[in-house]
Amino acid sequence: MPEPTDIAISTENLTRVFGSLVAVQSLNLKVPSGTIFGLLGPNGAGKSTTIKMLTTMLPPTSGNAVVAGRSILGDAVGVRRSMGYVSQMLSADGALTGWENLLLFARMYGVPRKERRMRIEDALRFMGLSEFGSHLVNSYSGGMIRRLEIAQSMLHRPSVMFLDEPTIGLDPVARHLVWEKLRELRASFGTTILLTTHDMEEAEELCDLIAIMNAGKIAVTGTPVELKQKAGTDSMDAVFIHFAGDMSDTTATYSDIAQTRRTASRMG
Repeated sequence: MPEPTDIAISTENLTRVFGSLVAVQSLNLKVPSGTIFGLLGPNGAGKSTTIKMLTTMLPPTSGNAVVAGRSILGDAVGVRRSMGYVSQMLSADGALTGWENLLLFARMYGVPRKERRMRIEDALRFMGLSEFGSHLVNSYSGGMIRRLEIAQSMLHRPSVMFLDEPTIGLDPVARHLVWEKLRELRASFGTTILLTTHDMEEAEELCDLIAIMNAGKIAVTGTPVELKQKAGTDSMDAVFIHFAGDMSDTTATYSDIAQTRRTASRMG
């Protein structure tokens, strides 16, 4: 793990209200550059809303955030140019080849024409997909699709990447391969990675730092070892339960559950 020398993501009293619902309340968070940072919490805790604000897809009700040195309020375009985003929703077109998908994203991200072939080849090689670049994506396994989606998001060489449930629905072999590629991405390019996950093994194995959200607030932040010490347990599952509070009070909507199951189904 590289020594963090600055902060890649910071929030200052970041808040989002929907009617009478306070989805995210006065969030103050700092993510050191070059780290893999896990944002955990039960459904309805505010993780997705936080990610949407940090990626400029949703304006905050109040407060602000800085991503890669750029304000989400004052320089949303700069934020989007400096980051990559891999959502739970399918972003690869199954009717196109892996190469064609990457070319489409290279154009979207404004990668200079003369650099596109090299960057696409580099991304395919980095993600272990070189021999499948000419294959239609509808023939890919779930793990290959996820690696292609990560390749898409790194074409413009972002300094920060956001990943929403990066391995949901994948088998153990594919899941560990994605972990390996994310570690390599951080090690090779110094990329700061913020991810959400409900997989406590993933959080412990992959994340340098973890923040657990509940009811729109950060309940605790620390390394996996520190969190286990604070909770007095050796189990990350127990850590989650300890800091996430009473799960019966959180709200997982029908659409939340439907999206999670659709994602697991298409990745499986």
